[in-house]
Amino acid sequence: MTHLAWVRGLPPWCEPLRLLGPGEWAIEARSARATLSTFAAADLDARLRGIGLGGSTLEVSFTPPLPRAAVRAARTTDARRRRDTSPGFTRPGARLDEEGRYSLTPEALALALGQRAEGRLVVDAGCGAGGNSIGFARAGCRVVAIEQDASRLADARHNARLYGVADRIEFHHGDARAILPRVEGEILFIDPPWGVDWSRQHSSTQSLPMLAPLLAVSGRFPEVWAKLPPSFAVSALPGARPEACYGVARGDERRVKFLLLRWRNRPAGE
Repeated sequence: MTHLAWVRGLPPWCEPLRLLGPGEWAIEARSARATLSTFAAADLDARLRGIGLGGSTLEVSFTPPLPRAAVRAARTTDARRRRDTSPGFTRPGARLDEEGRYSLTPEALALALGQRAEGRLVVDAGCGAGGNSIGFARAGCRVVAIEQDASRLADARHNARLYGVADRIEFHHGDARAILPRVEGEILFIDPPWGVDWSRQHSSTQSLPMLAPLLAVSGRFPEVWAKLPPSFAVSALPGARPEACYGVARGDERRVKFLLLRWRNRPAGE
């Protein structure tokens, strides 16, 4: 049996074909359609139903409707697939607390972000266990890393030594809101805590309590990058350029791990 699959609400910046997967997809505006086998349609349903991107939830529908047995089987397969995800740190001996285990940027993605910074001076406002700071430093950037939790900062220092980049990172212990006005940088990188129960359907500045206070002191930096949940309402940051960042492992290569929003601040005097 085949099914006409419709996916509506696709943002243009999400690389729709990568998200959707195999199929002869016809994409028009924010919608896509394709004729899929029952197996492929059920797999698509398991991956995308109820997922929010950029502030709106994707709508997934099929004609004729999918058999319930196929839906159940696809959900089981997807749950197993999720176990094979892009790793955080790959070197033995890296230290993480519980928050770090679910919030750490995968190593390959952190390094890719670092390469895009092109050797500039980066201020990491809330470095946690150091994943992003290490990625920037490994790519040749100098980094100012700020962390309020002393134990987490100790983990970041340890991990930076493990990766051989401690000499490229200047660590600061304290509240980023107080420290940011005193440090210089070409890029301010913001990765606010999402919380373990962040919403896969919709998130905003209100659901990320540390985001707004950090944005309030971001104006003195020429460029700002923010790593935010896939469901974040990008309209909350006018002028920011959103990008979908996908995993690199089999289990998450078609899954948006986070959004990267980037924007430039107007230099003083303009």
